[in-house]
Amino acid sequence: MVYHPSWRGLSFHDQVPTGTTSPRAYLEACLERIAAHEPVVQAFVTLNIEGARAAADAATTRRAAGRPLSPIDGMPIAIKDLIETADMPTQMGCAAYEGHWPRRDSAMVGALREAGAIILGKTVTTELGMSEPGPTTNPWNAAHTPGGSSSGSAAAVAAGFVPVAIGTQVAGSIIRPAAYCGNWALKPTQGGIHRGERQGTSQSTAGPHGNTAEDIWAVAREISSRLGGDPGTPGVMGPMATPGPRRPMRLAIMRTECWPRIDATSQAAFERFVRSLDVEILWPEDHPLLAALERALSQAMAIGTRITAFENRWAYRSLPRDKISARMRARLDASATATADDYASLLAERAAMRAAHAAIAPLADALIAPACPGPAPLWNPQAPDAAANPRPTGDPSCNAGTSALGCPAVTLPMLAVGGLPMGVQLIGQPHQDAQMLALARWLHAAAAPVAM
Repeated sequence: MVYHPSWRGLSFHDQVPTGTTSPRAYLEACLERIAAHEPVVQAFVTLNIEGARAAADAATTRRAAGRPLSPIDGMPIAIKDLIETADMPTQMGCAAYEGHWPRRDSAMVGALREAGAIILGKTVTTELGMSEPGPTTNPWNAAHTPGGSSSGSAAAVAAGFVPVAIGTQVAGSIIRPAAYCGNWALKPTQGGIHRGERQGTSQSTAGPHGNTAEDIWAVAREISSRLGGDPGTPGVMGPMATPGPRRPMRLAIMRTECWPRIDATSQAAFERFVRSLDVEILWPEDHPLLAALERALSQAMAIGTRITAFENRWAYRSLPRDKISARMRARLDASATATADDYASLLAERAAMRAAHAAIAPLADALIAPACPGPAPLWNPQAPDAAANPRPTGDPSCNAGTSALGCPAVTLPMLAVGGLPMGVQLIGQPHQDAQMLALARWLHAAAAPVAM
């Protein structure tokens, strides 16, 4: 199936709240698509169809009576299998957690249920959200990866199984798979969506994938309006209704370490898109503060990886080594010699990145960058060299900088290369989540997509 960025996927906002269909009928349409395509896509680890139907019937009754709990009452949502759900196991793509069932809802899942959302199933994650891939395929071409670590969440949205799925990101695990699958996604300001039990790593975030800006914003705000953000943070802020489109006056290009890794065709597609915009564009060489930001972010992926490895080793070093992958064992071994002084030095380098980012705030309304280094790469787990591939779900270098900065990023499907999606991302200052979505909506409506 050849992808074109003019394609528009499944929307909840346009159907159920308008009365076009009922929550139960909408759910049944989702289940039909799952039955038809899940054997190839393999987005889900677990489905709770009986529970989903009961929740959809309750939402249908509320909407018929004119008493919906929220705009997302009756919305089927999939949850990445790193996040706890009371009614389904949380096995984290890892043999060491096979059968693990905490029987409690993560904070964000509880908030979604309070808003009337239907928790339909748990989606495939790479092992522990790291590098070891699961079975999920890209809905546009099953020979390609959907990205990771939010593999199943990205694929479930692109395949039309659900209008929204929750993913998580430490380096590039929300934005990259969304870009590979042709989704919208919000990687919020650090701590913007309450992570519940998943607060052990300082760059971890949770955010929604969807086919429309309206759906992802509604989900983010319904969660944050009930919980705030992580303890000590205010959560995703802004209007409850989706921010209206807003034309930027000036955008600044962010290249960082990912640029040399992007193939020539994908670079050309991005540059053609940017040069077509009726907006002033600043390139990194146009201003010393932008050049300084590029230098500061030049090692963001390595620094973020080392910070996360140090933070994660306390949680994972006691796992049985025969129950984790060779890739995970290598990560743990590489982190074993790091000291608290090393960690402090890495945090200082990350703080310098954030200071360089804050300094460019007066220059532009947002940064704009490729959301992934080209279309999703081929992935064949049976290939002779598959076990040696360090990044089987793709290269996160286009996203590592925003994860280190802790700032909001919105990806939107504006590019196609070789018949596969390639996303564009807008990046703001912390707590500018609403502004980034407004700018993204303007770009999506006003700019011509590029297919090469």
